[in-house]
Amino acid sequence: MMPPQDHPNALTQRSLRDRVGVCIEGSDPVDSLSQFRAAELAGVQQVWMTAGGAGSGSPDTLTLFATAAAQTRHIRLGTAITVTYLRHPLLMAQQALVIHALAPGRLRLGIGPGARESLEGWYGLEVSAPLSYQKEYVQILRGSLWESSADFHGTFFQTRGAVRMGNFDAVITASQSVQIPLLVAALGAKAFQQAGEIADGALSWMCPVPYLLNQARPALQVGAEIRSRPVPPLVAHLMVAMSTDEAAVLAAVRQRVQVYARVSGYARAFVRAGFAEAVEGDEKALDALARALVISGDESTVRQRIQELVEQGLDELMLQLVPVTSETSERERLFHLVGSLKA
Repeated sequence: MMPPQDHPNALTQRSLRDRVGVCIEGSDPVDSLSQFRAAELAGVQQVWMTAGGAGSGSPDTLTLFATAAAQTRHIRLGTAITVTYLRHPLLMAQQALVIHALAPGRLRLGIGPGARESLEGWYGLEVSAPLSYQKEYVQILRGSLWESSADFHGTFFQTRGAVRMGNFDAVITASQSVQIPLLVAALGAKAFQQAGEIADGALSWMCPVPYLLNQARPALQVGAEIRSRPVPPLVAHLMVAMSTDEAAVLAAVRQRVQVYARVSGYARAFVRAGFAEAVEGDEKALDALARALVISGDESTVRQRIQELVEQGLDELMLQLVPVTSETSERERLFHLVGSLKA
């Protein structure tokens, strides 16, 4: 079952503005909260934030969302992602219930295994069978939140009972479920297929547009068909630069691409997408990959490209600002642009 707001058949009923969100970044929680408020004031409908963790410099997302829920009124709050290996699924469910209580219907819980290098290097954790682990994780979350039951016996988890948190028992009893949308991170075809089978949405990150349209989306559809369920929305992460200086934009994006190319999972994804030479450091290939990952130009050009991508088949866009000249002013322009899309 999928919540009404995330049922794919409802996508055509949603406005363009409702299908475009922005990423909030930063190591300062106070500044991040200020960005949440500014985005809502500008008319942005959805904000996303990546996971915090040791070595990342970012605040813990769910902790920050609990505060943001109390300081905003209607903007949706999405994690992209919260790392599964760092929280037991019942603890994740408890944290999600807190945010739901403060901001009913506004949390979209995006989860995923995270980068193997980070988990093994920062935390000393062993990562094995991440897709199987994620499948069990989602089953427990859905049982806990949607069905008020945490009884589960699998390979990685043995849980029982129900998630209980003081007066939340009354809330759950009254509604029988808390249908917080559960989205999963995906890079490879197997991950997108699994998202089609079990999730309320697939979250991409640093995936070129042609790869999303020609490989990821078909895999998502296959997974949905296997389970005879509607195809969940594909949320496409893209960088955006509010600049017409193509050389400066490519330089900024290329720098980020090179960082991700050193992470094994992303390097494999770039190769699958047809950019093996970029992973090897070829400058022309790096520029081609950068162009496939970014929207850039003046407001009119960016607005037109957003419209085109949605029309081409990307269900939602998650836009991450790449500053070129002035991060503050460019962020304000991006917020205004997204907030002024067709409602």
